[in-house]
Amino acid sequence: MNSSQFARSGLAILLSVGLMACTSVDLNRERSAMTAQVASYSFGLWGDMPYKKAGDDAKLPAVLQSINTSDIAFSIYDGDIKDGSSHCTDNIYTEALTMFNSMRQPVVYVPGDNEWTDCHRNNNGGMDALERLAHLRKVMFPVGNSLGQRTLVLEHQGKLGEKYVENTRFNQGGVMFVGINMPGSNNNMVMNAKECTNKSARKTEQCDAANAEYLERDTGTPLVRMVFPIFDRHHYHRFPTWGYEGGMRVLVNLLDEFFEALDANTIVPGKTDYSYDIIR
Repeated sequence: MNSSQFARSGLAILLSVGLMACTSVDLNRERSAMTAQVASYSFGLWGDMPYKKAGDDAKLPAVLQSINTSDIAFSIYDGDIKDGSSHCTDNIYTEALTMFNSMRQPVVYVPGDNEWTDCHRNNNGGMDALERLAHLRKVMFPVGNSLGQRTLVLEHQGKLGEKYVENTRFNQGGVMFVGINMPGSNNNMVMNAKECTNKSARKTEQCDAANAEYLERDTGTPLVRMVFPIFDRHHYHRFPTWGYEGGMRVLVNLLDEFFEALDANTIVPGKTDYSYDIIR
């Protein structure tokens, strides 16, 4: 083979490699476009309904039909299953659950202030907000998946029916969606004594409990109630809170709360199922 033939052969090889590279790039681009097309989706965001006092009952069927006939992959309901000046009775939650389960596509429910933090108001029935939160957790999160006729697999922060079950997350098309119970009305924090009883049926101990729940939910800090002295407990004066014995009792109470929190976060078998014991 002379030099000119060698050059022509080399050029042919280079052209072939170049064509193969171009074909590979084109195929990769085509695959990427196809992947992007398959991965694309739409979802719905709705909430604050039905407000019966605003006449939503007559309008709601059309809204639900519009959502059901759309091509969304799922929808997220961002809270307030009733208006802010109606009673927080049990039927409010069961009716909302029925509404969500009538939806063709998955519905992820995130609580709002109207269904628990505001329930202490007189025009909401003067109910205990924390009791309503506990009821909401049991009724509105009956299963691990989302609501709706089709469902999504959700990860919950807490167990079904227990604390923090309402905080959820799920992955859709490479995007992580997170629902957090962080509603209005100061996220259930009571700012002062005047606010505690203003247009409200709350008592002081309920406002203290509300602030304790706020701290625990927002910061993961358990609250140990030990006032010096406590007179609103039968025979509580028999339990010392000062001196050596009193100091030991305070220490034990604090450690109990500490270990309870540790136990709650160390329950995965073979990974975090540690045992915490105190020896004295």
